[in-house]
Amino acid sequence: MATPANLSHPSRADLTLTAVLFALSDPERLAIVRQLRSGPLDMADCSLSIPDMPKSTKSHLMKVLREAGVVRNEANGRGRRLTLRSEDLDARFPGLLGAILDAPAS
Repeated sequence: MATPANLSHPSRADLTLTAVLFALSDPERLAIVRQLRSGPLDMADCSLSIPDMPKSTKSHLMKVLREAGVVRNEANGRGRRLTLRSEDLDARFPGLLGAILDAPAS
């Protein structure tokens, strides 16, 4: 059972193309994933293009990414640590993540 400290994440086998594409279709979520490409980040360190975005909206962005299986969101002290699930995504959908992240930002 998932608790606030231990959020549920889909297994590699449960990742679906439609959920991943939906999660990456939002510019703010895509920007977060592009930041995570360089390595894990504390959730508080992820910057958004709208600095005064409500905390609840930022949490929702992270929830969509986590539930789609794009990121892993784990407790890290009093905060949360985000990690891009690139190995799982590449195993399930070879080349997809790279193609999306390498595409020019519009």
